[in-house]
Amino acid sequence: MSETVLITGGAGFIGRSVAEELLTRGHEVRVLDALIDQVHGDVDGSAMLNPEAELIRGDVRDKAAVARALQGVDSVIHLAAEVGVGQSMYEVERYTSTNDVGTAVLFEALIDQPVRRVVTASSMSIYGEGLYRDADGTLIEDAERRGLRDGLSNWEPVDRAGRPLQAVATPEWKRPNLSSIYALNKYVQERTTHIMSAPYGIEGVCLRLFNVYGPGQALSNPYTGVLAIFASRLLNGQQPMIFEDGEQRRDFVHVGDVARAFAEALVLPQAAGGTFNIGSGHDRSVTEVATELAKAMGKNQIEPQIVGKARIGDIRHCFCDTTLAADTLGFRARQDFGDGLAVLAEWVAQQTASDRVDQMRAELESRGLVA
Repeated sequence: MSETVLITGGAGFIGRSVAEELLTRGHEVRVLDALIDQVHGDVDGSAMLNPEAELIRGDVRDKAAVARALQGVDSVIHLAAEVGVGQSMYEVERYTSTNDVGTAVLFEALIDQPVRRVVTASSMSIYGEGLYRDADGTLIEDAERRGLRDGLSNWEPVDRAGRPLQAVATPEWKRPNLSSIYALNKYVQERTTHIMSAPYGIEGVCLRLFNVYGPGQALSNPYTGVLAIFASRLLNGQQPMIFEDGEQRRDFVHVGDVARAFAEALVLPQAAGGTFNIGSGHDRSVTEVATELAKAMGKNQIEPQIVGKARIGDIRHCFCDTTLAADTLGFRARQDFGDGLAVLAEWVAQQTASDRVDQMRAELESRGLVA
């Protein structure tokens, strides 16, 4: 089934890969993207976008631009968003406007120009802390960390008796625990998608993306994915900066796998109405990832800088239970992590990047968001 697909935010890191995947599958692709400087300053998304995709430069909050972009469209992949937990905690209006209001504008336009299906990009950040198991074997959905502001160096969540909890893979049924404005925004995008789809005859699908990495991510944006931030530091001969003690565990999934997930979620009948985790199914510590990236980039001598402080809004452990996506969509990540890092390192070696991580940390500290 070939369709004309609109990708909002389609000139961004993930959007370009999704566009490429859809074009390969025979779809026609239109992209609506504001091409904001923070994302596209060092990576020209419009230049890197497949020329077979039609590009409309416009803001997702602009009703006229959205209506124009929807003309003749059969389905939508909604990626347009401001991204970043830390920055969302002080640029609240900007994040909420783009993410929440932008999604509202899109769905208002869809009332008059309905499509078959909308697939919205959500985020693992909505879970807050991931799922844990206590010493008695009971699963804990609402784990919390204590003492982030009182100088304690024990970053691990504990139960009410003070006993350590064991992190386990997080499934879709875990209740959200919204610990940042960005997480709140992504949850609003999810709920808007599901609330607004069915009454207007649209099929809504949401994909909760875990930590996406790969070539083409903005290296000069200190609020983007952690691997791109580490790559920028290493490229400039600087130590990757790791908050807390570096033992936080995450799931890193390659952008090519994510693009496949969107392409499948767009067409599979059984995806309609669903919300799915998209990750690799493998968890790694942040320190491990920084060390492996340094090795892939030939920067073995540069060890990560362990800050020993926490960012307010960050969580300790969250990694992906991939069961539902595998069972329902037949989706499983294919990219080997080591091979993916090698390709990323090759791409990074050909780039230049402005290292703004120290600026990011100073902005957070000045607002009391580092404890």
